[in-house]
Amino acid sequence: MISLWQAHASFAMIIFLALPSFGLPRTWRIALLAALLAVSFIPLDGLSLAAYLRSYIDDLAITSMVFMAWGCLRRLDILPPARGQTGVLILFAAMALVLYPATLGMSDLDPYRFGYSPRPMLIALAALTLGLFYLRNGLAVVMLASATLAFIAGIKPSQNYWDYLVDPLLGLYCCMALLMLAVRWTYRQASKRRVAVGDVSSSV
Repeated sequence: MISLWQAHASFAMIIFLALPSFGLPRTWRIALLAALLAVSFIPLDGLSLAAYLRSYIDDLAITSMVFMAWGCLRRLDILPPARGQTGVLILFAAMALVLYPATLGMSDLDPYRFGYSPRPMLIALAALTLGLFYLRNGLAVVMLASATLAFIAGIKPSQNYWDYLVDPLLGLYCCMALLMLAVRWTYRQASKRRVAVGDVSSSV
């Protein structure tokens, strides 16, 4: 049952975050999110639209659900900007780069199997969560804590801790977002250098 509700919530939040805001007031944005949730139940050839989407992306990690929920609340102007957003991107991009190349056979080490007996992982993630709490990165703390609590409660069909922590969609998003940030930083630095060279040339 949790997988079905997760599929409907994922459908609504993914499309809501992918759509532009259109300058709509908050009330209409809330109505749009509710409408997308209702649309996710529309049947097509015996399956709901949410089930079709789930067949392509599978069940998302708990961290993805929390991240998208935060994004929706931000778009609805309910939450302020989170501190350390770049840190969140780096953390989950790193997890994806550790996990997925190895599972595709690019490494002799298979970190995915550690998720079945994850006591060392739980200890490491608990220490990391405490460190992020000290750094006041609330979004990362909530994402990691929610994934760990959900794994302990066993709310997903999977018995592997990794499936609660990261999924391909989250990993791809974080990697692409970091790439865009790097491109923007490089462009700004190049622009500053051009301005500095121009100032020097004009003063000569």
